[in-house]
Amino acid sequence: MIRPSYIFTSESVSEGHPDKVADRISDTVVDAFLKVDPEARVACETLVTTNLIVLAGEVRATKPGNTKEENQKLTEDIVDSVEPLVRDAVRDIGYEQEGFHWRDARYENHLHPQSADIAQGVDAAEGKDEGAGDQGIMFGYATDETPELMPAPLHYSHDILRRLAEARHSGQARGLEPDAKSQVTLLYENGRPSRVLSVVVSTQHADGLSSKDVEAIIRPYAEPVFPGHLLTEQTEWIVNPTGKFVIGGPDGDTGLTGRKIIVDTYGGAAPHGGGAFSGKDPTKVDRSAAYACRYLAKNVVAAGLARRVTLQVSYAIGVSRPLSFYVDTHGTGEVDPARLEKLLPELMDGLTPRAIREHLQLNRPIYARTAAYGHFGRTPDNEGGFSWEKTDLVEALKGSF
Repeated sequence: MIRPSYIFTSESVSEGHPDKVADRISDTVVDAFLKVDPEARVACETLVTTNLIVLAGEVRATKPGNTKEENQKLTEDIVDSVEPLVRDAVRDIGYEQEGFHWRDARYENHLHPQSADIAQGVDAAEGKDEGAGDQGIMFGYATDETPELMPAPLHYSHDILRRLAEARHSGQARGLEPDAKSQVTLLYENGRPSRVLSVVVSTQHADGLSSKDVEAIIRPYAEPVFPGHLLTEQTEWIVNPTGKFVIGGPDGDTGLTGRKIIVDTYGGAAPHGGGAFSGKDPTKVDRSAAYACRYLAKNVVAAGLARRVTLQVSYAIGVSRPLSFYVDTHGTGEVDPARLEKLLPELMDGLTPRAIREHLQLNRPIYARTAAYGHFGRTPDNEGGFSWEKTDLVEALKGSF
């Protein structure tokens, strides 16, 4: 059962946070491969630090009718083509600083062909469906705390930084730089968000600005994020508590792909599986099955079958069918979770990796846009991005019960 009263906190980081810069670059590489070959295999890790960008990982691209040598050349050509895309991604974020500049940073690319041992386990073959890209457990979650069916503290934390980034890009919020973090603490009463206890924002800024100057810049963008009844005179605002945040981004702190996984999912309100999302093509169930679980959980809540639901699925490398599927409605369900455990996988053809990719149409270059401000709670777009946020199963679920 949900506790009636408690305090809960979630955080977010901006697109300019070093780890998010790394995520954006890794997903830019994923998109580059999927644009050429929708069946491409990519596992790209990125490191960013003072004027240095390093890529490493395993990749593969193929084309029907190609020889092995031709496919190797195709893969190498894509690997060689990503540098301008990587630099464009850094420029889009806004890094033109002495310690980290999209044009001047040293670039190293250590991507290499995917292991044949992994490929033979994952690829479909005669009498064998495509297997999971690795073993692991993945979770999905939804709650009716917000219209987006996301946990409120995380949703507000994301929204603050997204609005600040938009204002920075437009030139309205002069003095702000790309690197930023936020944190929101809510009081829950009777299981629902009651009021905001504190808001923390730390943002990189131009030299010469004080914490009070920065607070004056950010408050007009941050306050409208919250429904009016949640902010009170007692809400504590903590802005740049160290007093100065001029050196930031990869120049101030090394960034790595996959270090902000709780920011990417549910802000700690739900479990997270063993793997990160960014840098992975959709055959990797760390990514695609987590998207599928969010999709199913969101549809359950949108259909009114529960106010809050957590799903878990597990896989073995090279095996197409999941090993387990678990549903927990946290005492808020209108139906038996055991019935949901039977029905939900059937709505996606057994939750095999291929069924997930085909149902959600994941073999498209749609991943760079997921790298910042969360993979969930977003609006599906016309290019197929965030397809896992659709609620197109609602009528089927209502009809089944």
